[in-house]
Amino acid sequence: MSSRDQEPDTPDDSKKQPDDQPAPAAAGPRGFLRTFSSFRNRNYRLFYIGQLISVSGTWIQRIALAWLVLELTDSSFLLGAVTALQFTPIMLLSLFGGVIADRMPKRPVIIAMQALMAVQAASLGLLVLTDLVEVWHVFVLSAVHGIAVAIENPTRQAFVAEMVGRSQIANAVALNSSLFNSARMFGPALGGALIAAFGLAIPFLVNAVSFATVIVALGMIRSSELHLVEREPKGNIYQQFRDGIHFSLTTPPVLIIIIVMGFVGLFGYNFSLILPLIARYVLGTEALGFGGLTSAMAVGSVAAALFVAYLSRPTEKMFMTGAISFSILLAAVGISTVLPLTVVLLVGLGAASIVFTATANSRLQLLAPPEMRGRVMGVYIFLFQGTAPLGNLFVGTLAEYWSVSGAVVLSAAMCGVGIIGGLLYRLKHKIVDDPKSDFEEQRSSTAD
Repeated sequence: MSSRDQEPDTPDDSKKQPDDQPAPAAAGPRGFLRTFSSFRNRNYRLFYIGQLISVSGTWIQRIALAWLVLELTDSSFLLGAVTALQFTPIMLLSLFGGVIADRMPKRPVIIAMQALMAVQAASLGLLVLTDLVEVWHVFVLSAVHGIAVAIENPTRQAFVAEMVGRSQIANAVALNSSLFNSARMFGPALGGALIAAFGLAIPFLVNAVSFATVIVALGMIRSSELHLVEREPKGNIYQQFRDGIHFSLTTPPVLIIIIVMGFVGLFGYNFSLILPLIARYVLGTEALGFGGLTSAMAVGSVAAALFVAYLSRPTEKMFMTGAISFSILLAAVGISTVLPLTVVLLVGLGAASIVFTATANSRLQLLAPPEMRGRVMGVYIFLFQGTAPLGNLFVGTLAEYWSVSGAVVLSAAMCGVGIIGGLLYRLKHKIVDDPKSDFEEQRSSTAD
C-alpha cells in the first residue's frame, strides 16, 4: 500500500486526481448557478443525496430523543446530562478521530461508523416499541452514538475535499451546510408529527433505515475520480496528534477561529437542549411546536448556506460577522416569550450560525496542509461539538436552578467573551484579512 489514499479493488487508481491539481474542466457556471457548482461532481452528488436522507433521519431522532428523556424524567438537568453524555465521546475522541482520518482510507471508515449509528438507532426504537426503555438505556446508547460521531465526523469533513478538490472546498462545505439544515427544516417537523401520530418508537426506527441510503451512496462513489491526498505513514500516532495541535495553535488565522469557536461552541451551540427547554418551559408548546421551532431556525440556515455557497469566499470578516450576529440573536431568543417573535429570531439565528460555521470550516480546510486536513477537522469537531457536554451541563444546571431564559442570555454573553478575545488576538498580531489573497500563501506566511 502506498502513502496515497488508495482503497482496495480500485482498478483505475492511477487515474485519480491530485488534491491540488483538479482535472481540467469546462468553465464553471455563471450567476446563481455557481451556487451549486460542486454538483457537477458525480461523487459529490451521490454523497449529497445519501447524506440528505440520512441527516433527515438523524433530525427526526433528535426530536424523539429529547422528548423521550423529558417524558421519562421531566427534568431539564437530566436532559442536559443525556445530551452531555452523547457528546462526551466527541470531546474525548474527536482529536484522535482526526488522526484516523489522516492515516486511513476515509470512505470505509465513514461506512463503518454509519452502520454503527444505524444499530444504535434501531436499538432505541426497539426498546421504546417494547416498553422496555429506561433512562440508563438512553445514556448508554447516546454514548455509542457519540463514539461513532467522534470518528466519522472529522473523516467525513476531510473526505469532502477528496471528492471535489481544493478549488471547490468552500462551495462544497457551504452546500453541506444547506444539506444539514434542509434536513433540519423538515426533519424535526416530521419527527414531531411522527411522535404525535405513532408514538416515540417510529422516529428511531425511521432513522435506522435512513442510514442505508448514505452507505449505498458511498459504495457507488468512483475511487478513480477522488483527489489524491498524501496519507500519514503508519508511524507514531502521538506525534501525529501533536503535529495537528501544534499547527492549529501556531498559525494565527487558524488560532483566531479556535479562540472564537471555543467559546461559541461551548456556550452557544447547545440547541438540542436549549430549544426543547424554550419550547416546553418558556413558550409552553408541545412536541409539534418544538419541531416547528427547530424547522424555523433551519429556514434561515438554508438561505445563508446557499448565499455562502454562491460567494465561495470564506473571509475572516464574514466569520466574525457571523459570530457577532449569532451572539446577539441568541440573547434575543432567550429574552423573547412570544412564539411568533421567537420564530423570527430563530430564522435569523439559523442564518448567522451557518455564516459562522461554514466559513470557519472552509477556512480551516483551506489553511491546513492536505495531509493534515483530518487532524485540523478533528480540532474543529472538538470545538464545535465536543465541548457540548460542558455547555449542556452549564445550560441545564442554570435552567434547572435559575431560569431557562437567564441561562440562554448568559450563554450568549459568554459567546461575546470569545469574540472579544479573538478580536484582541487579531489586533495583537496585526493580521490583515485580504479577501483576494490566496489561502495557501496566507498559510505559508503565517505558519511558524
